[in-house]
Amino acid sequence: MAPRNIPATPAAASISTTASLINDALPSPSPAADIATKKFIQSRFNALLSSLPPSPIHPGSPAGRSLLLLPIPPAGTTMALLKAARVADVPTLDLVAPGLVVETADAAASIAAAAAAAAGQQQQRRFSVIGHRGKGMNALASADRRLQEVRENTVRSFNDAARFPVDFVEFDVQVTKDGCPIIFHDDFIYTEEDGKISRKRVTDLQLEDFLHYGPQNEQGKIGKPLLRKMKDGRMLNWNVQSEDALCTLQEAFEKVNPRLGFNVELKFDDYIEYQDKELTRILQAILKVIFEYAKDRPILFSSFQPDAAQLMRKLQSKYPVYFLTNGGTEIYTDVRRNSLEEAIKLCLGSGLEGIVSEARGIFRHPAAIPKIKESNLSLLTYGTLNNVPEAVYMQHLMGVNGVIVDLVPEITEAVSELIALPEPGPEVENLSNNQAAKGAATPNFSQCEISFLLRLIPELVQ
Repeated sequence: MAPRNIPATPAAASISTTASLINDALPSPSPAADIATKKFIQSRFNALLSSLPPSPIHPGSPAGRSLLLLPIPPAGTTMALLKAARVADVPTLDLVAPGLVVETADAAASIAAAAAAAAGQQQQRRFSVIGHRGKGMNALASADRRLQEVRENTVRSFNDAARFPVDFVEFDVQVTKDGCPIIFHDDFIYTEEDGKISRKRVTDLQLEDFLHYGPQNEQGKIGKPLLRKMKDGRMLNWNVQSEDALCTLQEAFEKVNPRLGFNVELKFDDYIEYQDKELTRILQAILKVIFEYAKDRPILFSSFQPDAAQLMRKLQSKYPVYFLTNGGTEIYTDVRRNSLEEAIKLCLGSGLEGIVSEARGIFRHPAAIPKIKESNLSLLTYGTLNNVPEAVYMQHLMGVNGVIVDLVPEITEAVSELIALPEPGPEVENLSNNQAAKGAATPNFSQCEISFLLRLIPELVQ
């Protein structure tokens, strides 16, 4: 079979243009392609590369990720060689022969390696979608109205999320001064009275005082107006399109769709050093409600507070405990919080079942995923990247077990289109590999789109 002619390439052509020309010039895939054809293609490709001037583009950028062709591979891998002009053009994540190409962008190569390793696992995984604070957190400063649709961490938000194919809702639990577990994210609660803004630490409030804030379920009753402080210091009225009253953990168990699992985040202030006695008091108050009202509902605990996560494992063994980490995207005085490696050590040393990482941490350090899997730990992620369907799909390919998301309708729809999920079973509360429900998980992205994502993701996480 004679190869088609490859048009001449101007010296100023880019690497991507070169790759495009090569792809246009390729013969159709054929297992019978002979060595002469492969030699011809490789010689023409090398000639095209040598005609290019040194690239002014930084080698770490998408446009600068060139590949070095190594010796001609065995018969049957011709198409892999031909398509390897750039990592963006690799036809599949697992069909390129070992030693065929060398990627100069470590991040993209590591992501591809993690995806290939996950694809090679024999056991199929259920990929779970978890609603963040219900149907999504409230981002009051965002121009996206979907992030102000329903009040976060309320019964209404949880039940709205239950209308979509989510396995769990995630929410934040704190304990009031009089010992009642309530659901609220922020450490402080703000209101305005007589033109003055006041704040109270949530855990310093009695339950009755806490429930006086915000919308009230009792007809004719008016609560204190809620404000929220932004990271930049601005104070905004906490208004959303669909309101509901603040609630307790007990109310959530009593009023939320029973098929929905609860990811209970044990919420603590990052700037307070807690003693074991105080942690024990808080966790026992939470466990008292859970043991009385959970019934058969799937439950998993998570916490950024390492001591709280360890203590929760000591206090009970019925429900899995996950360690929450920023995955190295932020640095804390407690070194256990500063990397995925430290998270793995903490989990293995304390008998925890899994890690919940900021999604950027996974993309920045994809080599940690095989270590997490080898340690028989489950891996979930959170963060704004999880509102991007392509980023969610890449995590599925890399071996992540589930994602915590804000845009519940959009991401559940995207996941259902991209991944054929097995039906959830009674073991859905444990998302680890060993407990995963059996079933197919079939990718529906084209290989060209997957390759594009390998270039895109490292740029998103900078």
